[in-house]
Amino acid sequence: MLAEQQIADSVRWACEQEVNAPKPGNVNVWSDGHNMAVQDFLSSAAAIAPVMAQPNLKVGERILQSIKATRKVVDCNTNLGIVLLFAPLCDAIQRCSSFDQLSSELEKTLVALTIEDARLCYEAIRLADAGGMGQQAEEDIHQQPKVTLRKAMELAQNRDTIALQYVNNYQQVWDIGYKQLTEALKCGEKVEWASTIAYLYLLARVPDTLIIRKQSRHIAQTVAQKAQLFILKMNKNRPLSKSTAELTVWDQELKSHAINPGTSADMTAAALLLFAFEQAFDSNRISVARCL
Repeated sequence: MLAEQQIADSVRWACEQEVNAPKPGNVNVWSDGHNMAVQDFLSSAAAIAPVMAQPNLKVGERILQSIKATRKVVDCNTNLGIVLLFAPLCDAIQRCSSFDQLSSELEKTLVALTIEDARLCYEAIRLADAGGMGQQAEEDIHQQPKVTLRKAMELAQNRDTIALQYVNNYQQVWDIGYKQLTEALKCGEKVEWASTIAYLYLLARVPDTLIIRKQSRHIAQTVAQKAQLFILKMNKNRPLSKSTAELTVWDQELKSHAINPGTSADMTAAALLLFAFEQAFDSNRISVARCL
C-alpha cells in the first residue's frame, strides 16, 4: 500500500510536471496565458495534494474539498479537470497493494459512485466557475442531480473527454497518455519533453473538448492536425526538443486566439499521476528488498 504522504507527493509532482512541460496553448514554464500564471498552478498543486491523499473521503467529497482548497489560494479555475480525473484515481490507489491492481480498483470506484457524489461534484464545478459549460437538458450542474455521478458522466461523454474517462475506466489516459509518456521516458526523454509528447498524442487522437465547447469542433480538429504534424516529425527521428522554436510559435498563436487545449493538459496530468503511483510502488519494493 502507498502511504498517505506518498499519494500526496505523487499528486503534487504530477501537477507540477504538467505545468513544467512546454505544451503549446497551455500555461507553462515558457509562457503564461489565458489570464493565469505558472505560480497559480503550482499553488493549486500544493493545495489539493493533501486533500487528494486523505483516507476515507468519498470521491465527491474529494472533488469538492479540493476545489475549496484551490479557491483559497487562487481566484481562477486552474485545475477542475485535474481534480475530476485525480479524485477517482486517489480513491482507488488507497486499496491497491501493487500498481497492477489500479485499473480494476478504479473500475470499482467508478461503479460505486452515488447521487451524493454527483451533488458534491456539481457544487465543485459551480465553485470552480468552469467556462463553456452551458445549459444542459439532462443533468444540468445548476440543478440537483437525479442520477449517480457515473451516470451523469455517461450523459456528458459525447461532449467531454474527462466525462468519458468515468465511463470507459480512463481508456484514453491509459492507452494514449500513460503509454506515450512511459515510452518516451524509456527512450531517454526528460519528464518535461515526455509529458509534451504524451500531450501531443492526446491532442492529435482526441480532439480537445474544451476547445470544442469554447470555440468549435472545426478549430479543435485543426489543432489536432497540427499536433499530428509534430508527431510525424518525431517519427522521422527528430527529437521534439529540436522543434522548440516551432512549438513556441504555435504556443503564441494559440494563446493569441484564446485557444486552450485544457482537456488534453488535464489528461496529461492524469497520465503523470499514473506514472508517479507506479514509481512510488517501485520505491516501496526496492525498500523492502533492501531489508531482506
